[in-house]
Amino acid sequence: MRLLPLALGVPQRGSPRHLPYCNSAPLLLLLLLLGGCLGFSGAAAGSRRPNVVLLLADDQDEVLGGMTPLKKTKALIGGMGMTFSSAYVPSALCCPSRASILTGKYPHNHHVVNNTLEGNCSSKSWQKIQEPDTFPAILRSMCGYQTFFAGKYLNEYGAPDAGGLAHVPLGWSYWYALEKNSKYYNYTLSINGKARKHGENYSVDYLTDVLANVSLDFLDYKSNSEPFFMMISTPAPHSPWTAAPQYQNTFQNVFAPRNKNFNIHGTNKHWLIRQAKTPMTNSSIQFLDNAFRKRWQTLLSVDDLVEKLVKRLEFSRELNDTYIFYTSDNGYHTGQFSLPIDKRQLYEFDIKVPLLVRGPGIKPNQTSKRLVANIDLGPTILDIAGYNLNKTQMDGMSFLPILKGASNLTWRSDVLVEYQGEGRNVTDPTCPSLSPGVSQCFPDCVCEDAYNNTYACVRTMSEMWNLQYCEFDDQEVFVEVYNLTADPHQINNIAKSIDPELLGKMNYRLMMLQSCSGPACRTPGIFDPGYRFDPRLMFNNHGSVRTRRFSKHL
Repeated sequence: MRLLPLALGVPQRGSPRHLPYCNSAPLLLLLLLLGGCLGFSGAAAGSRRPNVVLLLADDQDEVLGGMTPLKKTKALIGGMGMTFSSAYVPSALCCPSRASILTGKYPHNHHVVNNTLEGNCSSKSWQKIQEPDTFPAILRSMCGYQTFFAGKYLNEYGAPDAGGLAHVPLGWSYWYALEKNSKYYNYTLSINGKARKHGENYSVDYLTDVLANVSLDFLDYKSNSEPFFMMISTPAPHSPWTAAPQYQNTFQNVFAPRNKNFNIHGTNKHWLIRQAKTPMTNSSIQFLDNAFRKRWQTLLSVDDLVEKLVKRLEFSRELNDTYIFYTSDNGYHTGQFSLPIDKRQLYEFDIKVPLLVRGPGIKPNQTSKRLVANIDLGPTILDIAGYNLNKTQMDGMSFLPILKGASNLTWRSDVLVEYQGEGRNVTDPTCPSLSPGVSQCFPDCVCEDAYNNTYACVRTMSEMWNLQYCEFDDQEVFVEVYNLTADPHQINNIAKSIDPELLGKMNYRLMMLQSCSGPACRTPGIFDPGYRFDPRLMFNNHGSVRTRRFSKHL
């Protein structure tokens, strides 16, 4: 398949096997004169900025062994670079989390609250307000990068009410995006704004392999005079969990982990967790075991994709000048607290994700315990490109100094996690005993979400403390607190037994983070030496208290 860039100027002439591209040398000169991207950390004077590849999996957990099938990925990226053991997402759902990656912002600042157009997922409002300031748009417009996207973008991308597949977000030189949510066969792609349908022939249609092939095409035919950024967003291991034929019989003896919070009642937790049926039925356990196995099967094709990509970069002698990031948009659960399968919850299995990085200046086979979040990906990649982060409105911070092994580094000790629950206005016909207001009720009518499954948490990690404090936006303002040092499986809610003074400090910190923007999101946490309680941070410009509750309308 031959890739064509978006037309931003007059294409150069070339041989039939070379793609035309936009000559951006005059643009690069202008950007340098205007102070765009002036260099990058550790670069020699006059050297070209590094290339960057971001590989994004869909629903891949870290806590339940989601990286186990990816042996080549762990060796080629983690083994040759750094693995982060404390990487989190600010919302355990696809579209809000992906919006946070692209914008570097918490959900309360980019306003994507769920996977629907009404929830601002790829809506016209998102396209107008947020897309022009995403980090790929900055890379393209201010740093002169070739930018390539392939795979799942946002869950409602391609919706007719939001421009359809003709819409190509600002900042992308090459656009190869999936219509709506993850599939493996029988899908439609937008290729630079033109629709192309795919069927169910494995050799030409299996999406993970298609993404691998088009990515290799880009590396073959791109311009060699500009640095490049690639974002490859695979469908795996998202449902419907369709593995490639050669992998459909693997992991036959693998089952979902029977850890301490598997198939137990969520005592002292929010009502949504308590409503799960305990013990689970044999059919539910069989269903989730099968899902767990199939998820791993789909990841084997992702492992192949990573290997092909790294080998091609090595063959073209670009590997040593390229940063490669591997992560996921959210975690997943299979039977924890008797919830069969899904994400959306506040617990580690849903909010913690893999994060592996290799690249220039990163020593091999390192592990970092530093607390990072996916809002940091954009700032880190812009920092690599040499862009002045003070010119952005991003909430995250660059972890490039961590990758480079900086000593005496002052780093954050907490991140915000926030989610706005979804429910159905009518009773689910398959579960007539349930009232309206719940959703995702499968299997056995166990509901994974509800309107008042709306919460916000402070996830804190310091030398002395490993805590999570959460408040629900419901009539009782339910609170959950966990000491993950003593209780890594989050079985015991200590909200009623923890020191009230500490509880109050975490409440104040939560209110501050829920109303933060930009640098205010990076202020010291309650266990940091520089922490100061400033009540002004909890007020808006008009002097009224900033609410902890999520906006019901954008």
